[in-house]
Amino acid sequence: MTSATTVKTEYEAIIGLETHCQLSTKTKIFSCSSTEFGAEPNTNIDPVCMGLPGVLPVLNEKVLEYAVKAGLALNCQIAKYSKFDRKQYFYPDLPKNYQISQYDLPIAEHGWLEIELVDRDGDPIRKRIGITRLHMEEDAGKLVHAGSDRLSGSAYSLVDYNRAGVPLIEIVSEPDLRSGQEAAEYAQELRRIMRYLGVSDGNMQEGSLRCDVNVSVRPVGQKQFGTKVEIKNMNSFNAIQKAIEYEIERQIAALEAGEKIVQETRLWEEGAQRTVSMRSKEGSSDYRYFPEPDLAPIEVSDEQLQEWRSQLPELPAAKRRRYEDELGLSTYDARVLTEERVTAEYFEAAIAAGANPKAAANWITQDIAAYLNKNKLSITDIALTPANLADVISRIEKGKISNAQAKQKLADLLSGVSPEKAFAGQELITDPSVLEPIIDEVIAANPKEVEKYRNGNVNLKGFFVGQVLKKTNKRADPKLTNELVDKKLNV
Repeated sequence: MTSATTVKTEYEAIIGLETHCQLSTKTKIFSCSSTEFGAEPNTNIDPVCMGLPGVLPVLNEKVLEYAVKAGLALNCQIAKYSKFDRKQYFYPDLPKNYQISQYDLPIAEHGWLEIELVDRDGDPIRKRIGITRLHMEEDAGKLVHAGSDRLSGSAYSLVDYNRAGVPLIEIVSEPDLRSGQEAAEYAQELRRIMRYLGVSDGNMQEGSLRCDVNVSVRPVGQKQFGTKVEIKNMNSFNAIQKAIEYEIERQIAALEAGEKIVQETRLWEEGAQRTVSMRSKEGSSDYRYFPEPDLAPIEVSDEQLQEWRSQLPELPAAKRRRYEDELGLSTYDARVLTEERVTAEYFEAAIAAGANPKAAANWITQDIAAYLNKNKLSITDIALTPANLADVISRIEKGKISNAQAKQKLADLLSGVSPEKAFAGQELITDPSVLEPIIDEVIAANPKEVEKYRNGNVNLKGFFVGQVLKKTNKRADPKLTNELVDKKLNV
C-alpha cells in the first residue's frame, strides 16, 4: 500500500454514495403487510410482495409523503410528474424477478446537503455535497447464508421474504466527496435529517440505512474520472470510512503496479479490514428498465407540496448554527445537542422554562448524557422534566444550592424526585454570622494546621474549607466560606 503522503500529493479520490433509507411506514410500499422488524421469517408477506399472478400493486400514500419531505429537506426539486419503472433483477430474494423502482423520472432531483468537518483549531469547515436524485422503490427479501462466516464459503442459503416490498428511498450523491471522513460525515448528516423528519429510524444494524460507496482514483489534475468500484456490506459509519480508505490505497497500489482497475462490486470484510471482490458491476442497460404498467404516474399538486413543506421541522444544521449564533454555544455543544431531535427539544424546553442556555447545555451534554450512556437510555426515558432542570439551574445561580449538591442528587432528580423534595432542608448557608462561629471552631480545633499555614503551607486552606463543609453537611456556601477562611487565617 502507498503512504498517506503519496495519496495526498499524487492521487485524488472521487467518492459518491448511494444510500437506501427504509421508510418508517407501518405497511409496505404496494401492499398491506407489516414492515415490523424482527418478525418470524416469512410471516409479513402477502400475494403482492410475493409476486403471485393476478395481483396488482397500490402505492402507499405515506411513502410518497415521506419521499417528498425527504427531498425538500435535501433541497431537491420535487417533480410535479413522476412514474415508477420495472428494474429487471434476477436474484433469489426478489420473488417477481423485477423490482419496482424509479428510473428517468424520479420524485426528486438536483439537491444538496452540507456537511461540517472540524479543522485542527476546532473551527467548523462546511462543504456542500450535491444530491443527484432521490427516488422511491421496494426492497428485496433477505438471503441468510449458512455453513460459513463468508458468502463464498456458504454451504446453503435460506430466504426470508419479510423485507420484500418494504418501502425505500434511494438517495444518490454527486461524486463530490474526497475522503472517507467526508463520506462518513455525509452519511451521518443524512441519517440525522431522516430521523429529524421522522421518515426513517436510520438504524444501520437493522438495515434501515444502507450505504453503497462508489470509489475511484485519478492523478491530481486529471479531469477524467477513474474506473469506479462499488463497496457494499458496511453497517457503521466507521466501516464506511475505513472501507473507503482501504479501497483508495488498494486502487493506487494497483495502478502503480500497472494493473487495470475493473468495474466491480466489492464487499467490506470487517474482521480483516479489507475489501474483497463479489461480482462484476452491472450497468443501467443490464436492468432493462421500462415503465411499470400496473401503477399510474404520480402528480404532486402545488397545494399538497406546500402543505408538506410547512410540516418540515427545523433541521439539524439550522439548529446548530442557531445555537452557536443566538445562544452562544460552542460548536461541540451545538453538535451534541442536535444529534437527536428529542435531545434538542428537551434542551429548548428547558430554556423556555427559564434555564440559562450554557448551563442547560452543560447538564445535558455532560452529567445527564453520562447517565444515559451508562444505562443505554434515551433522554425521553428520564423523569427529570425540562422545567425541573431549569429549576435546579435557577437554584444554583441564586446561590440556594451548590453545583456539587445538585450533582449529588442527580440520580434522585432523574428518577422523578422534585427539586423541592430533593433539596428540602439543604439550602446553602450564605449568612456570614452563621458561618463565622463554625470557622472559628474549626480553626481552634486544628492549631498545628494553622501554624503550618501561617508558615507558608497555603494549600492547607482547602483543609479548613473542607472541614467547614463537613460540619455543615456541604451546606456552607463554598465561595463565601473560602473568603471567610482566608480572612480569619490571615489575621
